[in-house]
Amino acid sequence: MRTFILFIACLVLFKGHAQTLSAVDWQKDLRFLQEIVHEDYPFLFKKVTASEFDKAVETFYNEIPDMEAHEVVVGFSKIIGLFKYGHTRMSFRDSPVAFHKLPMQLFQFSDGIYITGIQEEYKDFVGARILEIEGKDMKEVLKAIYPVEPVENDQFFKAYGINTALFPEVLHAQGVTDTLKTELTLTLEKEGKEFTVKVQASENLKFPLHYGEVKPDSDWVSARDIAQPPLYLKNLDKIYYFEHLPEEKAVYVRHSQIQDDLGEPIPAFYKRLFEFIENNPVERLVIDVRLNGGGNNYKNKPIITGIIETQKINQTGKLYVILGRRTFSACQNLVNEFSNYTNVIFVGEPTGENINFYGDNRKVVLPNSKLPVYLSFAWWQDKPQWENGPYMPADIPVELRFDDYKSGKDPVLAKALSFDGEGFVRDPMAYLRGLFMEGKMELLQTEAKRLVNDPLYAHVGFEQEFNRAGYGLLDSDQIQEAIFVFELSAGLFPESAYTWSSLAEAYEKKGNVEKAKEYYMKTISLDATGPAGKLAKKRLDALK
Repeated sequence: MRTFILFIACLVLFKGHAQTLSAVDWQKDLRFLQEIVHEDYPFLFKKVTASEFDKAVETFYNEIPDMEAHEVVVGFSKIIGLFKYGHTRMSFRDSPVAFHKLPMQLFQFSDGIYITGIQEEYKDFVGARILEIEGKDMKEVLKAIYPVEPVENDQFFKAYGINTALFPEVLHAQGVTDTLKTELTLTLEKEGKEFTVKVQASENLKFPLHYGEVKPDSDWVSARDIAQPPLYLKNLDKIYYFEHLPEEKAVYVRHSQIQDDLGEPIPAFYKRLFEFIENNPVERLVIDVRLNGGGNNYKNKPIITGIIETQKINQTGKLYVILGRRTFSACQNLVNEFSNYTNVIFVGEPTGENINFYGDNRKVVLPNSKLPVYLSFAWWQDKPQWENGPYMPADIPVELRFDDYKSGKDPVLAKALSFDGEGFVRDPMAYLRGLFMEGKMELLQTEAKRLVNDPLYAHVGFEQEFNRAGYGLLDSDQIQEAIFVFELSAGLFPESAYTWSSLAEAYEKKGNVEKAKEYYMKTISLDATGPAGKLAKKRLDALK
């Protein structure tokens, strides 16, 4: 009890200290952060340039004297957010200024943003779709708070950033509300009825949530029946578990941290899993990492090597990994390794992490405010730089609707269990590149048309990929080969001005001026006032 009282006293002093900070104190902290970044973390200037960072710092520095303390803290969060790496971050729970939060949990489904959990006092609002906060449409609210979070991609924001909309201090700092107030008016819709309510924000930011889900036996209520969870929300007290699904001849694994469970470390768990698969009529393995926010990526090895050794599973159509917006950090390393070394098919949503990324942060405490910020220092690269991307996409995209969540249905797992993987091409562009390298041009044309028109591959940016491949050939003076790729692309995407512009450029480089002019004219006809059309006009003028 004495320890607890001492902790509370220190906390009060800490918060009180923040209120006595002058604008100069905050500005000195900002300069300290700026110098630390430039001196010790210049490699973080990857998505933002050093000059852009410094410009934002100067703007913030000049604004500080006119800001309230909570606005300054949000300003620091925006500065850190410029790097757009989720590990490079700060937390309002660590702030020397008291922050408040509405006692609820939001989730963005394909059909809207819903309250999936809430304090029992407001239980009538659980399961409602949130339309407005203080009269502002949720799209406008999310746009306002987006810069406050260190968003790796939009999936990261859905997973870890959207609930920032519940902080009154952030809403005020970002202009959603004109004044700072801890009781907010929400416009909700439930069972076809629209209504407004008032909700009081709490200064206690430790909500009874686990993986974003309401914990049983707490003073919160959930929009779903906690006693009847789908498999991915079952046994959340365990880091991982597996269950045999005999009707589907499948085994399901939910793995939600890259850490050892106290009862059974990862190597022992997966050894037991693979022994079960070998000794039973199992034809399909589904590993679900949609809740997995990472841990220690050195623990991934027994998972990957076990899959490789289990030949009855390591085949196209037999191994499925479910991804989601919370798939992050060391789990991104895991799915990268699945992609590199196994015959996996990914199902669900894209991940919340870049494919290659900066992780493993160090705590930096600002000298005056004592505000802690966390700066990443380790570059993790599991794939070549040219295969980097904002996220790992799902090969079979499946979205979740609120009614599915509420009723305990799991369309993602249902797809993984029912999908016929025969003939499935996991990496269409690698497959087409292989045909190109083998000189199988007729088959390449046929297969390219089939894949582009198959809804199963709708998530693949074929047009951009063909364009990139064509310019790769053009830049290495393989002009005729580049023309083949650009002509293929123009045939598949005849309404795209960029495909014709690229083809025109290839013919220009070949020295066929008439063909170049013809295709530049085609570009202009499709995009007369746009960037492609304007560039084509300049090219035409140069050819005259």
